[in-house]
Amino acid sequence: MLGYPAISINCMLRVNPHSWPRIRSALRLILCLATRFLVLACLAPHLASAQQTRPPSGKGGIADLEAKTQTRKGEVTTANGAVDIHYGETRLRADHVEYNNRTNEAVATGHVLLDHNNEHLEADEAHYNISTSHGLFRNVRGTVKIERQPNPAILITENPLYFEAREVERFPGDVYLVHRAWITICDPSRPKWQFYAPHARIRLNKTAALVNANFRLFRVPLVWFPYATVPAGNKIRETGFLMPDIGQSSRKGFILGDAFYFAPTPWLDATLGAQYMSRRGALERGEFRAKPFENTSIRYTYLGVDDRGLVNPDGTRSPQGGEQQRLEIQSLLPLGWRFVTDYNQLSSLTFRLAFADTFGEAVNSEVRSAFFLTNNFSGFSLNVAALDDKSFLTLPVAATLTTPAIPATSIALRNAPEVRFGSVERSPWSNAPVYFGFDAFAGAVSRDDPIIQTPEFVARYEFAPRVTVPLHFGPWLGVTTSAAFRTTRYGDSLDATGAVIPNSITRNTGEFTVDLRPPVLERFFDRTSLEKDKSRRRYKHTIEPSVTYRYVTGVNNFADFIRFDSDATLTDTNEIQYGFTQRLFLKDDDGQPRELVSWSIFQKHYFDPTFGGAIVNGQRNVFEAFDSISPFAFAFGPRNWSPIVSDIKITPGGPYDLEQILQYDTQIQRLVTIGTLLKVKPYREFFSTLAYFRLNDNPVLSQLPLQPPPQLPLFQQPLSNQIRALVGYGSETRKGLSFTTGVGYDFTNKTLQNQIVQVSYNGGCCGLAVEYRRINLGQVRTENQFRIAFMIANIGTFGNLRHQEKIF
Repeated sequence: MLGYPAISINCMLRVNPHSWPRIRSALRLILCLATRFLVLACLAPHLASAQQTRPPSGKGGIADLEAKTQTRKGEVTTANGAVDIHYGETRLRADHVEYNNRTNEAVATGHVLLDHNNEHLEADEAHYNISTSHGLFRNVRGTVKIERQPNPAILITENPLYFEAREVERFPGDVYLVHRAWITICDPSRPKWQFYAPHARIRLNKTAALVNANFRLFRVPLVWFPYATVPAGNKIRETGFLMPDIGQSSRKGFILGDAFYFAPTPWLDATLGAQYMSRRGALERGEFRAKPFENTSIRYTYLGVDDRGLVNPDGTRSPQGGEQQRLEIQSLLPLGWRFVTDYNQLSSLTFRLAFADTFGEAVNSEVRSAFFLTNNFSGFSLNVAALDDKSFLTLPVAATLTTPAIPATSIALRNAPEVRFGSVERSPWSNAPVYFGFDAFAGAVSRDDPIIQTPEFVARYEFAPRVTVPLHFGPWLGVTTSAAFRTTRYGDSLDATGAVIPNSITRNTGEFTVDLRPPVLERFFDRTSLEKDKSRRRYKHTIEPSVTYRYVTGVNNFADFIRFDSDATLTDTNEIQYGFTQRLFLKDDDGQPRELVSWSIFQKHYFDPTFGGAIVNGQRNVFEAFDSISPFAFAFGPRNWSPIVSDIKITPGGPYDLEQILQYDTQIQRLVTIGTLLKVKPYREFFSTLAYFRLNDNPVLSQLPLQPPPQLPLFQQPLSNQIRALVGYGSETRKGLSFTTGVGYDFTNKTLQNQIVQVSYNGGCCGLAVEYRRINLGQVRTENQFRIAFMIANIGTFGNLRHQEKIF
């Protein structure tokens, strides 16, 4: 055995294997490792019997060579028979190795094998000229063991990447020509899929261009690429056209589209695509992403449809096209400032209903935008913001022979610009529990709806200082008292008829709150398991009562305030909220306690049923005093009691979680709201989710008890009764069979609103997923969608079934 130093020669790396760039593809492995290590095998300035020589310090490592015979004749050095070279983590074997000192030509033939870390390379013959950097490798094949982290969007397999190439030729400048190469992750003797390229041009650390390539399934060519490029270096993004998008829809017809991806720099990219829908027209999509600085990100998305409309029974068409766009900017600025932009624009609700990808997105009738600059410092908070909130109320109605067209209606609210400044409670005295704080804002607001249209800028400002005094009477009783004075001014107001007038209006209110926390009742239960290997469990049951009294006065002109936001819903009130929360905790030996069950019951009593005369009979009354206990409007006239709210949560953290919210209205003596969410996972791969919601309508007179005398609300609340169910086994990236099915049903209208069935099967190197989705939105849209995806392990997904799309 002869050892020799790996010396620095033309085109040869310094002898430090850990500094070499990581191989990023099978072709790059062929072209880089084969070249450099085959040359290393041929560079032996002196050959003799077995010995080992160390190079000078700092010059490199040691390469050990073994061979049956080692000779030198003139300028040619030869090693024959079981040539085996070890260098670091690299091992090169061949039957025959020659090196010509005069021509600098190295040749390795016969069972050339190269192993480096997780890579294995084989070749029949290798030629390389050190001075010209020209090389030729024949019948190259090998495997690469790729370590992949778990990724919910990609099918992962432990199979190595397998590749073959008939011939690889190297040219100066790290340029390679590859002939008849193919790659797969499947069993190479029976590959389910292959990528094949008769010709490829590789530039290391830059790009790989494939000419006349194709993708084969069970050796049958399916997709042909006349010319394709992929990244072949540290730059993993490359400009070019993406895979075509093909699909079928009952409303859109045959769908064919493609997109162009543009990545000029590592911190910026953009995608621009279009689709042709045979029954509707053209769809355009665009996305722009940038991260110009470490703490700044920008994203813009656009969707537009030039819709010619479906044919109506009378032969006319009703186009539903439009556009929507979103701009998101987040930036952390110096000195603690933070800037955020979330701008959303939607041309019409009809467009969203007709072309949204999922049911949940389609039925969202709100469009909100926010721009703000904020800074928190020394207990103070400064915010500069612009807010816009648009809610679509009704859809447009087309004209008929007897009725005119009715346009769509919406409510647009805007707070722009607005400046808010406030502080947390702080005490000027270290030995006195008296804390002071304040909130203030100034800005301009506007409102536009079918009834109220204000000027573009209505001035508004408010200043609200407050004082808080927390008191503790031993460990068993806590009382927190707070008082605030709030002065508010609006530039415009409403007159007695509800019309906007340019008269300013001022509100000066006094607010007083007492929060009483009685002692918490506790009891511990110990339970020892009958099984010896089971740990001892300890349970804790608590009952936490709470009482809060609140008094607000000074709102003498509530009807004159324009409802811009929740600030305008403040009314006089004299109320008390009371209730209790029960909790059950579990603790295993030295583990942390966890909450198993919580049950909260609470209600409000209003001493002033008219709220200073603000209540209006026969319509929804939305006050701050109501919103703080229930998100649903329940006051259609004078109220002394709020509904009793029950909220129970069962969260054992095991096979199931349950939450149920019930609201019982004592005034009409009826259960008005039911909300249930159940998640079940009895086995590791099986899951089920059930969501049920019911908002009852107001009862008729005959349904109310005679005693006490019933009071029937003048306003009739419509019934809402819906259910969502989802059942599944496995996941799209799990090996084997997986399925998911879900429905959404409206009991009131007796309509199946949403339905989805998705089935997938994944093998060791690829998988197939198919999906059927139905969306029923009445006259606007009833659509059946069929989607399919072919998943390639460790690489990605081809098809129009996207992992990021939500079920609902």
